[in-house]
Amino acid sequence: MIDPMEFRRTLGRFATGVTVVTVRLGERVHGMTANAFLSVSLDPPLVLVSVDRRARMHGLLREAGRYGVSVLAEDQRALADHFAGRVQEGLEIAFEERAGVPLLEGALAHVVARVVEAHPAGDHTLFLGEVEHLHHREGLPLLFYAGRYGRMAE
Repeated sequence: MIDPMEFRRTLGRFATGVTVVTVRLGERVHGMTANAFLSVSLDPPLVLVSVDRRARMHGLLREAGRYGVSVLAEDQRALADHFAGRVQEGLEIAFEERAGVPLLEGALAHVVARVVEAHPAGDHTLFLGEVEHLHHREGLPLLFYAGRYGRMAE
């Protein structure tokens, strides 16, 4: 039997970038910090986000049918904390709309995807999305390793 905490600690040794997944439902915008994001296919262009079934984002993603992914820059740690549920009082959050989906201003990369499949996977659902919009800029990413944020060394 695999201990869940040991599983988390072991897989935490895989360094990832930090993203905020966003959806819009009417006038309401919701975001969630996630490091479970990956590219799946070049043709067609597909990406995937993994969302805990207990998360509020889970139902919102199903309802919205489209999502945005903002890949955070190294100076956007406060946004990562905020959308991870550690609300940052006084934090100004600026969104820009692309293809009708809100994305975080200042992010290194933006992806907008339309959900084409949703696969239950244990306590999560894998939301496969076909990319409708993307953009990137130069800069250094915010990283996540062993339960902590980090930066790239030059």
